[in-house]
Amino acid sequence: MAQAARILKTKVGIIGGGPAGLMLSHLLSKSGIENIVIEMRDHETISNTHRAGILEAQAVSMLTDSGVEGRVLTHGDEHAGIDLRFNGESHPLDFRELVDATVTLYAQNEVFVDLAAARARDNGDVRFNCEVTEILDVETSTPKFRFTDAEGTLFEVHADVIVGADGSRSFARRQMPDSVKQDFKVTYPFAWFGILTEAPKSSPELIYANSPHGFALISQRSETVQRMYFQCDPNENVDDWSEDRIWSELNQRVAGPDGFELKTGPIFDKTVLGFRSFVRQPLSHGRMFLIGDAGHTVPPTGAKGLNLAFADVKVLFEALDSFFSTGSGKLLGGYSDLALKRVWKAQNFSYWMTSMLHTPVDADPFMAQRALGELETVTSSRYGQQYLAESYTGWPHS
Repeated sequence: MAQAARILKTKVGIIGGGPAGLMLSHLLSKSGIENIVIEMRDHETISNTHRAGILEAQAVSMLTDSGVEGRVLTHGDEHAGIDLRFNGESHPLDFRELVDATVTLYAQNEVFVDLAAARARDNGDVRFNCEVTEILDVETSTPKFRFTDAEGTLFEVHADVIVGADGSRSFARRQMPDSVKQDFKVTYPFAWFGILTEAPKSSPELIYANSPHGFALISQRSETVQRMYFQCDPNENVDDWSEDRIWSELNQRVAGPDGFELKTGPIFDKTVLGFRSFVRQPLSHGRMFLIGDAGHTVPPTGAKGLNLAFADVKVLFEALDSFFSTGSGKLLGGYSDLALKRVWKAQNFSYWMTSMLHTPVDADPFMAQRALGELETVTSSRYGQQYLAESYTGWPHS
């Protein structure tokens, strides 16, 4: 005999308990809108999955102004610019001077830890280790989804609205019928080889380096732990790379007549990060809405991933707040179009940064020189610098 599902009723059912899902849950609860969050992974797995994070000032404000009371202001590392390095020389861009803005380095898993703690503090209904198995009735006024918990108990959530915040392999996204969806995607012919190392900072700002040997990003994590990347083949095996080989590769990509060298140390994490751009249109179907990586992904070159997710959350929260306070679905109906405007701006910026900074896989001499000409154009023009600075630090939330 089939197990009878236990019924849970709420206003907003959120599938996915990463930073986007938890931020939406937090904002909804602050406005008195009941919600439940279902996450497939356990808390420990998410909190220990190392992911870089560059937060726009607006994303930082969403954390601080809403009362999350996390550590972003005490443990985050505020940055007022970046260095574009090409032809062996660094070209600093001062974001404060150019556009009066900064960004903050704060790892995505730390954002998750802060948000999860805030939801626990506020008695939020967040359930980890649960698998959503079915989504039903999204074209009705009472959409539903089923999930099983770690003990195998079956639940059915009855909500007014369902939100898919379940990442780039989104189960929610896959439930949208072919007749209403359109996917746009690009797979890049390279990846990033990323490391975490116990070492002091090599530079006060992040370095984005274009070199004949391929792109490199010299980023940071803290005063004693640094994150760095270099362009590689998507099929690269991390086990083929010794520490000496990694440091040699990184150093040759930032080398120049100024004698710049990286500060090195033991490497304790290695990974290969694939590149792709993806957008699902629309970001909604019936009473189901997609936010963050469930609806779109960008290459990390433009530092837009988590910031786009938080921008989605801002737009959707305001729409849901209006819906539940006034009964009007006007803002909900406009969510997808409004969110996608920012998504496509971010896709353009991320694609531009990626193509300008990376060495063509086919070693096309024309394209390599063209990219250098573009970098020279950007760094020699205040307007070019301002465009990059404005895009990097983020456009105003709608």
